[in-house]
Amino acid sequence: AMTMKSVGLAAMEMVAEVQRQFDEKPHLLDENPTERPDYDACIAISTKASLREMIAPGAMVIFTPLLTGIFFGVNAVSGLLVGSLVASVQLAISMSNSGGAWDNAKKYIEKAAPDSELEGKGSEIHKAAVVGDTVGDPFKDTSGPALNIVMKLMAVLSLVFADTFYAFNSGGGIFNL
Repeated sequence: AMTMKSVGLAAMEMVAEVQRQFDEKPHLLDENPTERPDYDACIAISTKASLREMIAPGAMVIFTPLLTGIFFGVNAVSGLLVGSLVASVQLAISMSNSGGAWDNAKKYIEKAAPDSELEGKGSEIHKAAVVGDTVGDPFKDTSGPALNIVMKLMAVLSLVFADTFYAFNSGGGIFNL
């Protein structure tokens, strides 16, 4: 959810920048504009947003196994890793496939003839498919693949800090559970 929200926030910043450029330089909308848009501003927005918006998800992935291991012990970290793995695999597959399905549905409707049941590009059905594709793109391009990194990072961190977790009450954690 955090990555989906991040994509939306970054997209809105990009829309605002493009609108600003069109407002300041309306001739950019001409068929043969004499001046080029400020692509660097858009690239900077995208880069800054991607780094800024991944701080919270990154911190969550890093600190969850560390705090779980320190406070609740080795068995709790094992349960966290198993639960994260099972949930992440299911979500990653689901998100990647459903995002691709929304994208393919839009393309399928676009290829349909205007007099067909799907009414082709520009129809109300196509507009609904574009909305679905707008949700599907972050699913298949951001959130689904990001879960692979979540699984790996949590597992590696847990292995690196395994001795630390065991140091607290012989693996029972601060609460000695």
